[in-house]
Amino acid sequence: MKRRIFLAATAMALSLAVTGPQPAVAETPPNMLVIANRIDDITTLDPAESFEFAGSDVSRNVYGKLVNFDPMNLDGGYIPDLAESWTVSEDGRTITFKMRPDVKFHSGNPVTAMDAEYSLRRAVILNKTPSFILTQFGFTADNVGETIVAPDDMTLSITTDKRYATSFVLNCLTATIGGIVDSKLVMENEQDGDMGNTWLKTNTAGSGAYKVASWKPNESVTLVSNPDFYLGAPAMERVIVRHVQESASQRLLLERGDVDLARNLNPEDVKGITGKEGIEVDSELRGRLMYVSVNQKHPELSKPEVKTAIKYLIDYKGMQDSFLNGQYTIHQNFLPRTFLGAIDDAPYSLNVEKAKELLAAAGVSDLKITAGVREAQERLEIAQSLQNTLAQAGITLELTVGTGKQILSKYRARELDMYIGAWGPDYPDPHTNAGTFAYNPDNSDEAGATGLLAWRNAWDTGGLTEKVAAAVVENDRDARKAMYEEIQREFLETSPFAVMFQKIEQTGRNAKVQNLNLGGATTAVSYWPVTK
Repeated sequence: MKRRIFLAATAMALSLAVTGPQPAVAETPPNMLVIANRIDDITTLDPAESFEFAGSDVSRNVYGKLVNFDPMNLDGGYIPDLAESWTVSEDGRTITFKMRPDVKFHSGNPVTAMDAEYSLRRAVILNKTPSFILTQFGFTADNVGETIVAPDDMTLSITTDKRYATSFVLNCLTATIGGIVDSKLVMENEQDGDMGNTWLKTNTAGSGAYKVASWKPNESVTLVSNPDFYLGAPAMERVIVRHVQESASQRLLLERGDVDLARNLNPEDVKGITGKEGIEVDSELRGRLMYVSVNQKHPELSKPEVKTAIKYLIDYKGMQDSFLNGQYTIHQNFLPRTFLGAIDDAPYSLNVEKAKELLAAAGVSDLKITAGVREAQERLEIAQSLQNTLAQAGITLELTVGTGKQILSKYRARELDMYIGAWGPDYPDPHTNAGTFAYNPDNSDEAGATGLLAWRNAWDTGGLTEKVAAAVVENDRDARKAMYEEIQREFLETSPFAVMFQKIEQTGRNAKVQNLNLGGATTAVSYWPVTK
């Protein structure tokens, strides 16, 4: 009997790793979590390079960090993780961490301060898309040898270029780029001085609750549990995330018991499963924003009147109340609700006549532009709505549709006239979004600041960069809040961004799944507390 059960569970695990609807099964095994999600935005598994939503979910469960969040108490702020404590120097520039003893990587190698030193230095030296999260503290490839130092196996010190709020520095270390890698294993897999980047694109070297057993791009990610995880072996011994693009397919898989979670259901499918026996619907306000931006290299789109006209050619309420109903709420600025300094100002609504007047004032007519959009249902519906409303003012919008990786590559190369997409905060501090939407110290192509949305859209922020730089070092909380409010009001008027909505994530869940927390406004989902 035991052999039959084992073979049945193994066969089920293999079948679930394949995308697309499968033959009906009674339910997933009690020690396995199976998720339907869109994961075509994953471009790499390297924590020094990963900068996408689905990639962050993987990294959060694979890599420990110096500090992290308690998935069962996200309001409690950061807590010790691989560092069990820290102290701050009198001048506020140096934070010294004491490492947690007796923690091991998946390889069996001990986790030491030397690994933390290597990981943070590596992230700065590689200078991939999310590197700005660390380099904003003055760390460079030339100075990390003196500013990020492990004098012994249990001690790590980082020294910033000036005094920042300690909470701001620690919040940044909770981001994906703060993941600590197994330096010995990574160096064994180095190729031509790449610090293991090629190998880590498809392999993992962490100490977290899970390690990646396989990643098949645009198909699935399979995680297996780490029985030696320092917080205890996870109840879910295997987590399989299947790439399922369509909401209807996700709903069907959930109803049949083929998956435990469906993470991209549209309002119609949420309504269809609400009240069904054995299925729950979780709703959670997330930090993710849906926005439109226009490339300031375009001679017409860079005109102030045209930028404003586009903001008046978006049917915010119509979309919120129809195909986005219950899943997005109107929000028109870069700080999500719940963040320090967030404002609710929403001055724009669909006004075709006003938009026409602005376009005429700019001398623009019969404008034709191309927008990049990921092949995700709600984004395509937003794009189609924009096509309709822009056309009413004489703007022809052509769509370039592709996978998340394809569209992001074009966007980061400044090749799109318009981008329709989403952005989520990397850490729970207002600078996480201010420092990318409204900060761009070098607008040249050579700067290659792909982590900054202002740079991706070739926007010289016109003074906002300096205001953002001042706000991030302000220690008075009330004064800092007021600074971000002022920055956002100027951003509303002058930026090439039309922030439209804030995400309310609705997840279909098998009622047997307990202790699931999607991560609130700032963090990725944690699988290790989950039980059935």
